[in-house]
Amino acid sequence: MKALASAAGVLFLLLQEGAPASKVDFVRDVQPIFKASCIKCHGAEKPKASFRLDSKAHALKGGIGGKSILPGKGAESLLVKLLVSTDPDERMPRKAEPLPKAQIDLLRAWIDQGAVWPDSASVDAKVEHHWAYTKPARPAVPAVKDPARVRTPIDAFLLARLEKEGLTFSPEAPKETLIRRVSLDLTGLPPSVQEVDAFTADTGPDAYTALVDRLLASPHYGERWARPWLDLARYADTNGFNFDTRRTMWKYRDWVIDALNRDVPFTTFTIEQVAGDLLPDSTLDQKIATGFHRNTMTNEEGGTDPEEARWETLIDRVNTTAAVWLGTTFACAQCHNHKYDPFTQKEFYQFLAFFESCEEPKIELLTPEQQELRKALRARIAHEEGELKKNSLPDHVSKALKIAVEKRTNTQRNDVVIFCRSQAPADLKPRTEPLLELYGDLDKLDTGTALVLKEKPNTPPTTYFRIKGGFTNKGEKVGAGVPASLPPIPDGKPVNRLGLAYWLIDENNPLTARVVVNRFWGEIFGRPIVESPEDFGTQSLPPTHPELLDWLAAEFMARGWSMKAIHRTIVMSAAYRQSSRMTRAQYERDPYNRLVSRGPRYRMEAEMIRDAMLSASGLLSRKIGGPSVFPLQADTSGVIAINKVDTAWAPSAGEDRYRRGLYTHWRRTAPFAAFSIFDAPSRENCSVRRPRTNTPLQALAALNDPAFFDAARGLALRVMKDVPEDPRARIEAAFRRCTSRRPLPAEVDLLAAELSRQMDHYRKDPAAAKAVFKGHLETPADPIAAAAWTMVANILINLDETLTKE
Repeated sequence: MKALASAAGVLFLLLQEGAPASKVDFVRDVQPIFKASCIKCHGAEKPKASFRLDSKAHALKGGIGGKSILPGKGAESLLVKLLVSTDPDERMPRKAEPLPKAQIDLLRAWIDQGAVWPDSASVDAKVEHHWAYTKPARPAVPAVKDPARVRTPIDAFLLARLEKEGLTFSPEAPKETLIRRVSLDLTGLPPSVQEVDAFTADTGPDAYTALVDRLLASPHYGERWARPWLDLARYADTNGFNFDTRRTMWKYRDWVIDALNRDVPFTTFTIEQVAGDLLPDSTLDQKIATGFHRNTMTNEEGGTDPEEARWETLIDRVNTTAAVWLGTTFACAQCHNHKYDPFTQKEFYQFLAFFESCEEPKIELLTPEQQELRKALRARIAHEEGELKKNSLPDHVSKALKIAVEKRTNTQRNDVVIFCRSQAPADLKPRTEPLLELYGDLDKLDTGTALVLKEKPNTPPTTYFRIKGGFTNKGEKVGAGVPASLPPIPDGKPVNRLGLAYWLIDENNPLTARVVVNRFWGEIFGRPIVESPEDFGTQSLPPTHPELLDWLAAEFMARGWSMKAIHRTIVMSAAYRQSSRMTRAQYERDPYNRLVSRGPRYRMEAEMIRDAMLSASGLLSRKIGGPSVFPLQADTSGVIAINKVDTAWAPSAGEDRYRRGLYTHWRRTAPFAAFSIFDAPSRENCSVRRPRTNTPLQALAALNDPAFFDAARGLALRVMKDVPEDPRARIEAAFRRCTSRRPLPAEVDLLAAELSRQMDHYRKDPAAAKAVFKGHLETPADPIAAAAWTMVANILINLDETLTKE
């Protein structure tokens, strides 16, 4: 199936882009088909009809029926004729499903193009020659025809390719666009109007350099770059599966933010997350870092086999580690040797053994004073619970309280708080509130915990081989180890999780540096150099700029694996500073911007959209770190529970409802609705890249979601306070807060006309004007004007420019 998907995908892209020559690559396109469908019968051992497809020489020689491949003559080649035959005794593959038309067309095209088959490409051989399994070497920076366009080596690699295609870089973007772009990329937040004015007024040669350095030093840098890492780490605040109860993981999330802000080298960043507990005299922070692999889901369903449930977490840790650091689909080898990449099933279980010897403790972070306070709170809670039990409560509320009495865990307690507030009878709500407040106070203490990994004492990392991947099908016992096709664990390092961590970031490992810089490039430019960042194997599309990828990987390592340094290198390039406007030539020659002939332009991710709206409105809280929060969203109290999960959502009070999206409570079975609509994952598993879709539902959410509409109300009140009573001046101020540029006169005219229409509407219906601010934290002095301005503000925060980074 994977070969089919790859082949069909290649054909689709080639046809869609209208490439003048749909070049078929043997290793990428043809070899997988031969491996999956042909080599079983036409390999080196007892080949049917004496026809072998395991090497170029044998394939071109042919078999009993003569030559099967006639270069340049696809339709006349016996190979193709047998694939399309309608005679079941003749059609290939024999006694199997026929090849899909897409694959047959691909093979025919390959033959038509000359049946190019590299001498080194053997279908039966391991793929040591695949580019991703060779250590990256720093390539020479190419010469270009127009060196004046080059600011960094990045530009030389890109421009050399563009010049071959008859293209060049686009002009530099306007300064208003540039500051917004780089602010979003480095901090996840748009610039203030004052910051835009200061940058545009600074005509010095170092203005942009100073801007970049200021943004890299911002504490919001760590928040912005923690977001994609938390997708990789499958970070969530709940356990997943049917019960999906809460867990305390925010200490790990805060560790990630802090490490990024301190520019911890990626080597240290890796070692502490994979094996921080095994470092000599490991610190509390290093232990908290191992929460990376405590982010696996936990199955609390009744009747679950604990050993099998734990086994599933180990499988997840293997697959996540391979995806995050190696860009490898190692999961394919759980049940059989990898069909396309040089990894065996035994190596999968050797890799898994690194995690078999782990314990999963929860460490407490309470001071002695906090422990005493917790004891007192529990005593008061027990008293209040006893008083409430004397009352006649509905069965479902009584049951919820009973669970809290018996369990008294913070996960159950949080659910009870939400549940009771939404379900308790009105006459009992005043009497349940003191108890719920006590629950909240106790929850604040019980969260100071952290889920970590710890190595079992005197336990060598071993596991059982599982025949066909089945948990109960135990085979031989295997020790920990790394794939033989990659370099060994560095000399002197132990064969345990700590040794694995050092192996992942060893400079001889050909994958890690490439995989990491490829993801960074994709986050900034919207399209990575290798378009499958989760898979650098033989089924992946080749890099669009292989020399640039290797240069970036070598530069990353040479700069001490500094993430800030490589981000700075990328955003300082002339390629990054290009205008995103597309010319006719670019549309025809580079429609998807794979050649980087213009600046990046794409819709922002879910959290960034919300953060930008809140920032424009002046409502955004810039607090960093702390427990997860519950922003405004549509009332879900009437939604039927998903399995055993209550979907009620009690918004946080005060500024907590306006925290950055990074801090939103992440419930796996019922994620924050607005984020899901804008393609955020559930984080049940590792997410290497988010899809980027455009749907009507997104427009409806941005227009009507309570959090987004609250931002419109905040923006309206902000401009009414900050700008004199001049409609055009207020429109310009609001427009700039949303887009970072000044509106054109025609745009102001349109918005002014809309404001006038809204004012007329609300003068006729003052009750509707008051309803606009129902639930908002602030009541306007002039509801009619505020309501009209809110409708204009809602237009502005929904502009394509507001939702797009360009």
